[in-house]
Amino acid sequence: MAVLPLLLCLLPLAPASSPPQPATPSPCPRRCRCQTQSLPLSVLCPGAGLLFVPPSLDRRAAELRLADNFIATVRRRDLANMTGLLHLSLSRNTIRHVAAGAFADLRALRALHLDGNRLTSLGEGQLRGLVNLRHLILSNNQLAALAAGALDDCAETLEDLDLSYNNLEQLPWEALGRLGNVNTLGLDHNLLASVPAGAFSRLHKLARLDMTSNRLTTIPPDPLFSRLPLLARPRGSPASALVLAFGGNPLHCNCELVWLRRLAREDDLEACASPPALGGRYFWAVGEEEFVCEPPVVTHRSPPLAVPAGLPAALRCRAVGDPEPRVRWVSPQGRLLGNSSRARAFPNGTLELLVTEPGDGGIFTCIAANAAGEATAAVELTVGPPPPPQLANSTSCDPPRDGDPDALTPPSAASVSASAKAADAGPPTDRGVQVTEHGATAALVQWPDQRRIPGIRMYQIQYNSSADDILVYRMIPADSSSFLLTDLASGRTYDLCVLAVYEDGATGLTATRPVGCHRFSTEPALRPCGTPHAPFLGGTMIIALGGVIVASVLVFIFVLLMRYKVHGGQPPGKAKAPAPVSSVCSQTNGALGPTLAPPAPEPATPRAHTVVQLDCEPWGPSHKPTGP
Repeated sequence: MAVLPLLLCLLPLAPASSPPQPATPSPCPRRCRCQTQSLPLSVLCPGAGLLFVPPSLDRRAAELRLADNFIATVRRRDLANMTGLLHLSLSRNTIRHVAAGAFADLRALRALHLDGNRLTSLGEGQLRGLVNLRHLILSNNQLAALAAGALDDCAETLEDLDLSYNNLEQLPWEALGRLGNVNTLGLDHNLLASVPAGAFSRLHKLARLDMTSNRLTTIPPDPLFSRLPLLARPRGSPASALVLAFGGNPLHCNCELVWLRRLAREDDLEACASPPALGGRYFWAVGEEEFVCEPPVVTHRSPPLAVPAGLPAALRCRAVGDPEPRVRWVSPQGRLLGNSSRARAFPNGTLELLVTEPGDGGIFTCIAANAAGEATAAVELTVGPPPPPQLANSTSCDPPRDGDPDALTPPSAASVSASAKAADAGPPTDRGVQVTEHGATAALVQWPDQRRIPGIRMYQIQYNSSADDILVYRMIPADSSSFLLTDLASGRTYDLCVLAVYEDGATGLTATRPVGCHRFSTEPALRPCGTPHAPFLGGTMIIALGGVIVASVLVFIFVLLMRYKVHGGQPPGKAKAPAPVSSVCSQTNGALGPTLAPPAPEPATPRAHTVVQLDCEPWGPSHKPTGP
């Protein structure tokens, strides 16, 4: 018990614990202004000439302004541990790349400004972690792609999204449709060509939608537009009004935009670009009765086709209308056909069966539909037995008759049988037009004389291959009854028609009258045999030319040697030099002195002077002439 009072006396002597000291603030980056004396802390570095995010940032800052610099990349460590940051501005830099997770620690961030940079795409991980973001400004970049999951973390909190002045041709409309709290959506000055129906139906808080200056030809009706009144100018509009701006688009003013024309507006900024009758007129000045559509009309369809089982088949259907009709196909069993493992449907109206089966035969129905109605057309497909297998060495290399691989030959029995089957499967062949001879790339077409038609001017031949739907036209003089086609492809089936072009006496206009049609098949191309390859021909020519040059040089050298030998070893054209003259003695005192033997006779050559032989003796002062 005595220990307790002693302890109580010693307690006042114990040192009191010191209060916690505030953390030492980080030094302010060079050329920046920092507010660290009071909360909230801010770092202001606008126009400081920075090439990267300063590494010595105060991680407690609530505001960071790095606009108007030369920052090109935002790295993962640049903004790490800045959990209290509320406002981040990176506007008007040269940012091309944002690392995945660069904003992952900014969970309290409310506003992010990335406008005026050089971003070309935005991936799914670049905005990860921004769970409280409300304002996202991405205007004036070069964005061409926006990932579907790029806005997932901020989809429930985002209130302002600006994607204007970019290069966006498509948008993840499903992702945009989940922005339930967005008030302002800026899509203006992009390359958007279409907006899917119902894209904005879930944006119940949307107050302003800007789609100015895109490539939109129509705007589909949306439940959002029908619920809220639309006004042109935001000033003076009620709080619940939706401001819709869609000027500067090439609007196609037909019945699809009647719903928009019926809404009350206060401006005349929008204009029609088409159809030609309404082009250039103000959208709101066009009466509702002028917004009309044209029902579809099928202009072309494939003729009846016959293909062996196991081979592909292409069914074609073309239609026109306003708006452009959409083409769908229905099988003989009544099923709607689309892309599958055995079939492909193309936007241009072509249905391709990749592998045909015997059960695929029948009547296929082409349905062309638009807002004004629909039109149908039937295409018959006959699937025959599979072709017999062909051996690899069954191709003959014998040249065809007349030595021309494309020479016209009478059709063989097999080709006649095939043509007959094709004719049975297709429309009846008119006996007035005949293809009497055909080869691999040529065919002779004949038709009866039509001079009985008054005012006939010429004949017109129309034909196309089963492999495409491009019609080829040929104009033939009126006095002809046959024509040789030479631009055909081997191994194809052709549908050919001959028409007579004449002048209608009743109307004075040019008219046509069908003479007849015919279906035929060209022969398959034969494999050429014995044709020398181009490298072989080139090498042979080089060797032959080199041999000629070598022979010419040898002949020239031989001629020079012969001429040199004939002229005695002297170059031709030079005279032989005279032989040297020996010393002789002159005649003295009338007596003949000793003389040398006369030189050997020389060949008769021209001489320039005469040589005199003299007996020469020494001459001096002691010498005395001797007299007789």
